[in-house]
Parts: sequence; structure tokens; C-alpha cells
Amino acid sequence: MKHGKKYQDSSKLVDRAKLYETAEAFDVCTKTAKAKFDETVEVHVRLGVDSRHADQQVRGAVVLPNGTGKNVRVLVFAKNEKVAQAQEAGADYVGAEDMMQKIQSEGWMDFDVVIASPDMMGVVGRLGRILGPRGLMPNPKAGTVTPDVARAVKEAKAGKIEYRLDKTNIIHCPIGKVSFGAEKLQQNFDTLMNAIVRAKPAAAKGQYVRSCVVATTMGPGVKINPARFAAAPVVEEQ
Repeated sequence: MKHGKKYQDSSKLVDRAKLYETAEAFDVCTKTAKAKFDETVEVHVRLGVDSRHADQQVRGAVVLPNGTGKNVRVLVFAKNEKVAQAQEAGADYVGAEDMMQKIQSEGWMDFDVVIASPDMMGVVGRLGRILGPRGLMPNPKAGTVTPDVARAVKEAKAGKIEYRLDKTNIIHCPIGKVSFGAEKLQQNFDTLMNAIVRAKPAAAKGQYVRSCVVATTMGPGVKINPARFAAAPVVEEQ
């Protein structure tokens, strides 16, 4: 794959053979951002598990302390008093069968997070083929199927992200914007990695975190030393 001049210039800042410690990794990563827009910083974590087995799934959600830097559009499936609760909490769209029909008939997808009260899953379940492949299907493990829709909306707006394994046993997550700076990005990273390490399945054997790479939208990957995640959950340095 041929890369442009900006990418090649950014690549010169990264030692591809080096496993960076976290602080240095984010310092280097933010310097690789050459685009004219505020690039997103993403984390890619390869785990020593097999996602084909139910007892080795890794999935959950966590609220990043500094948010994601993105204006999150929230759709809530709810009825009765929960409609007002969701609206007061800041939901962008609230509805029931009407929203289901809008998605099915119009192909409407102007939202980033879907939250549902448990009694609405019969309706939401009909959208499985549409929401599922896009990673938008509400799930109790991610806190997006809940009777407390107001809290779920507030967390989503505050920067709650979901992490889950793909078919290649890798977790891909955005943790903020380059404009956050290295320190805030590291705080978000530590929070995410704490959650992933705590979510280690009992059936997982051997090295859990096999590799960890951070990268901006248009920049090269920066490898973080996975050894720091080998034993106990990550703790922020004092």
C-alpha cells in the first residue's frame, strides 16, 4: 500500500521496532497527526483469547474520564414515563414502533448509540439485521439495555464507549482527539485498559494482552509494550 508524503513524514517519527512505554507512546502519537482536521486517536488491542468460544468473549463498556471528543447522537427506545426521562437526560431521539419503522422503511441511521428499556427489546429485536452488523444493537453487558434509560443516556453523552472482540480477537476503540493532548489521552487509555484487563475470561490461558497499538486517523501505529498489562490491572502513575 502506497502512502502519501504526510504519512511518510509521520512514519519517520516512529521507531517501528520499539515497544514504547505509555507516556512516550502518546507523545509520539500526537506528533504524527498531520491532517487539517482534529484526528481521532484509536487503540487496537490483540488479546490471547479465542472469540469463537463463548467462555472467552471480552465485551463491556466504560466511561472515559475525558470523553471522546465526539458529539454522540443517542436514540432511545422507550414508552410511558421513560420517554420524558430519556428526553430530560439529553437523548436526541426517543420513540418505540415509530422509530423502528423509520429505520426499516427509510433506512434512517442518524444516531451513534441505541439504548432500550428491557420492555422494548421485542421491538428492537426486529432491527437485529440492521443494527447488529453496525455494532449498534443494545446489549445488557454494555449497559444499553437498562430500566434506567436516563443514566445510560448521560453516560453515552459523557463519553461511554463499548469494547468488544472482533473475529480476529482484536478490540478497536476510539479514546479521544489529538487536541486532547498526550496526558488526557493517556488517562482515557488507562481507563479503557483497566476495564479490558479486568474483563479477562477465566478460560484465557497464557499471555492475555498480546499487542497494543495506538494511532491517529491518518497516522502510523505506535506500539505500546504489552508487558505492563501482564499481571495486575493498570494503575495510573502517581
